[in-house]
Amino acid sequence: MNIDRMEFIAWMERIMERFDILKEYVLNIKKERHSIDGEELLDNQDLLLMLKISHRSLQRYRSTGKLPYYTISGKLYYKLSDVHQFIRESFKTPIRRTKENR
Repeated sequence: MNIDRMEFIAWMERIMERFDILKEYVLNIKKERHSIDGEELLDNQDLLLMLKISHRSLQRYRSTGKLPYYTISGKLYYKLSDVHQFIRESFKTPIRRTKENR
């Protein structure tokens, strides 16, 4: 199956047009991200993927007050800065092994 140069160029132009359409679509989605006071909000799914935790663990962090959350139209959201603070507070420094604690 042979295609000539003009047909190839036409195909490539169509593909590039579709890439441009997808680019605009992605940029619009980024603009539509939820935010409050200029700060990005994450939903449950975002947080589960980001922290690699289960639904139950996320629920436990909410109920114990370790992770602040906001309810908007029945959906839960988390401020990105609160998530970063939660990660910093949860981080434990490694214990150095010495001869005494082996």
